[in-house]
Amino acid sequence: MYEFMILYLNPRYILFIHLVLNDMIQVMLSIILFAISYTLHKINFSICCIIFLITLFATENTPLNVACMAIECYIAICLPLRHSRICTIKKTLALIGLIWVTSMTVVLPDLFVTLATQPLDFFHSKYVCNRQTVFQNPILVKKRYIIHSVFLVIVWFTIFYTYFRILFTARAASKDSKKARNTIILHGFQVLLCMTTYVGPQLLDVVQQHFLVNSVDSLFAFYIIVHVLPRSISPIIYGVRDENFRKYLKRNMLCK
Repeated sequence: MYEFMILYLNPRYILFIHLVLNDMIQVMLSIILFAISYTLHKINFSICCIIFLITLFATENTPLNVACMAIECYIAICLPLRHSRICTIKKTLALIGLIWVTSMTVVLPDLFVTLATQPLDFFHSKYVCNRQTVFQNPILVKKRYIIHSVFLVIVWFTIFYTYFRILFTARAASKDSKKARNTIILHGFQVLLCMTTYVGPQLLDVVQQHFLVNSVDSLFAFYIIVHVLPRSISPIIYGVRDENFRKYLKRNMLCK
């Protein structure tokens, strides 16, 4: 048990484990919502709202978590002497809490505005469980557009800044630094996929133009592109490529 303590005491692995657990929650709940859309089609507002809010929290968490991991990698490579002081376990856990608070701050206003503006019978009716039908107020659409635009700029600036700083630092550096630089490149690729969260409505319009006959097909294609694809490469980037994590993974799988 003690040999696995590195996975619990290293901020990088803590953020990685949080990312995997968060994505597992998101994918599991989104599959449930997708299964409901295929079978029951419509469900009660309260049930839909509970499942959908948790799904939205997890969806908003992913790009923020990836950006935080890029920052941790930047500190480890560019500021190695200060890494142990900056990236402590306590600060990492506080950062994870901040990620959740930020996501809730983005999502919960949709619920509050809906509760304040919709009539009482709205909450006792059944609906197709998606964001457009549950949170219908046009103000919320503008709010999401503005917030997602701001997040898009912040997260991409973080990725580009950390990538170029590591790129310059790693030019004449060791093999580990070059590997970290390559990881930042993969960070950028995954964040590019995660950014589809922030341009979801526009992307859905593009997808629907190619699936005019069947709207369910367009929603399924949108689900694969936005939700499944970005989360499918996370274990490869942050888990399998990491030597320490790969070592413990092999040992556990082979029961050694």
